[in-house]
Amino acid sequence: MSEDALRHTGPGMDSRQALVFAILEDRRGEVKRLLQRHPELAGCPVAEQDFCPPQLEHWVYQGDTGLHLAAAGYRVEILATFLAAGAEASACADRRRSQPIHYTADGHRRSPAWDESRQAAAIRILLDAGANRDAQDENGATPLHRAVRTRCAGAVNLLLRSGATPTIQNRSGSTPFHLAVMDTGRGGSGTREARLAQGEIVRAFLEHGVLPTLKDAKGRSVLESARSEWIRRILTGGAGEISR
Repeated sequence: MSEDALRHTGPGMDSRQALVFAILEDRRGEVKRLLQRHPELAGCPVAEQDFCPPQLEHWVYQGDTGLHLAAAGYRVEILATFLAAGAEASACADRRRSQPIHYTADGHRRSPAWDESRQAAAIRILLDAGANRDAQDENGATPLHRAVRTRCAGAVNLLLRSGATPTIQNRSGSTPFHLAVMDTGRGGSGTREARLAQGEIVRAFLEHGVLPTLKDAKGRSVLESARSEWIRRILTGGAGEISR
């Protein structure tokens, strides 16, 4: 390992720990060198315990691979390096059954890694490599569920255009469209920016032909699930001005 890498990883760290740190710090050259020296790292788990690194503000779970970490941080160039080294785009080794595309679909506007354009690029590279756009985690959530929940309008549009199924129900019985109209979410969902994204997401479902009559597992339609009047106006063809 280079002296430069040693300064950043510290003495005694093994190759997996060095790889984790290089990914978190977006040290692309070091990731490439580590994978060249240790090709087995391309697909093996690198997280020995659950942790939430400040570089990502995203939980990483025991069993996650380097591809998961790169996906969570929208490290597009590092994703490409892993995939070229033989990493499986649909890798799933943690107990939550999360695949890298689930992590890339998550958005956290307060995260140092947040970048909508890089999020879209990360989703595209995983899809192009064969990632399952409809993969469900342990809660039954697809990447589309997670992008909706974190109010990532760009990711929602991209996933819908790529053929993601908008009618899949999660474990609680909700489709992504149902989550889109609810007054809940993550990533600063109470801000005006998030409400603007919510409106864009609702319109995206409508533009892709998903009807507000779609029902969840309890027989409740999307329209019935919408509590905000401005959302109901969008669903019924109105302007849908955002309430302050």
